[in-house]
Amino acid sequence: MDYLLVLAGLVLLIFGGEGLVRGSVAVARKLNISELVIGLTLVGCGTSMPELVTSLRAIDTGAVGISIGNVMGSNIANILLVLGAAALVKPILTNPGALKRDAAVVIGATAALCWLIWLDAFTRLSGFLLVTALVLYIILSLVADMKGNTPEAEMHAGEGEMVEAPYGIVKGLLIALAGLVGIVFGARFMVDGAVGIARDIGVSEAVIGMSIVAVGTSLPELATSLVAARSGKADVALGNIIGSNIFNILGILGVTALIHPFSVMQNHAGDIAGEAMQGGGQSIVTSTDVGALVLSLFFLFLFGMTGKRIARWEGGLLLAGYALYMGLLFNIIPVPALL
Repeated sequence: MDYLLVLAGLVLLIFGGEGLVRGSVAVARKLNISELVIGLTLVGCGTSMPELVTSLRAIDTGAVGISIGNVMGSNIANILLVLGAAALVKPILTNPGALKRDAAVVIGATAALCWLIWLDAFTRLSGFLLVTALVLYIILSLVADMKGNTPEAEMHAGEGEMVEAPYGIVKGLLIALAGLVGIVFGARFMVDGAVGIARDIGVSEAVIGMSIVAVGTSLPELATSLVAARSGKADVALGNIIGSNIFNILGILGVTALIHPFSVMQNHAGDIAGEAMQGGGQSIVTSTDVGALVLSLFFLFLFGMTGKRIARWEGGLLLAGYALYMGLLFNIIPVPALL
């Protein structure tokens, strides 16, 4: 039954997220909103909505591991799995000039995430700061991109143009509303099923969040990136992945901590602590998880920013890295002593 719940959740999250994005974009176009604004706001927020609702549902039910695992696992999967698969289908030509600003932001956001994990400081204040950083990023990006035909502006406009939404305002609103409903129920099914699977197979909720839940909520990015790569708009695929990772950290974790502060520490009995755990305990986020997140980002910029091209062999290497991480996560491959 738990596996059926996860499957139903996946389907609802995928189609719900697609409906929300398409419906919202259709309405925005009818209101004469530019593709630049659509790409930077609606597409970025819309593709991250499944992760957001899933994380909020997980926190609300006490499944902190699924919530934090969903965000970290999605960011890892976006690079190693999604980008790797897209490059394997067709080598990705990149424009480093269009990625500099977003690259700096995603590096800063990832550093902030690692710091918050280290301090176990997912408080309302940190949530507010993360959300504020996201709002500033969007505003400053829009202001900078609207000043001229910059590489960044072309990339974000391309993200908007990739969305096919030939609907009127009323139909667009109905599709967006149906998509939002699908996401809400999909998140409920996903979290409930994931918690049950974790208990059945004897692994932590964080492991399920990093794997099954993360891959499920990353499927929209996978579909978008594959289409972009095959249609010759590979820079859009790369920009979509970087943008999604920014929204995941600043938006999802920010909103989650703002609404419901949480702790990544658990006591020796396995119970999640309150907002501020005193004394011992162990983090539900391991050094292996943090290492995979940091290394995935390193390889993203090594392949995407230096050679102006992500070749098929590099895509294969990214996929191999994801397989290695999954092996470490489920203890199929022994964890090295240094980790």
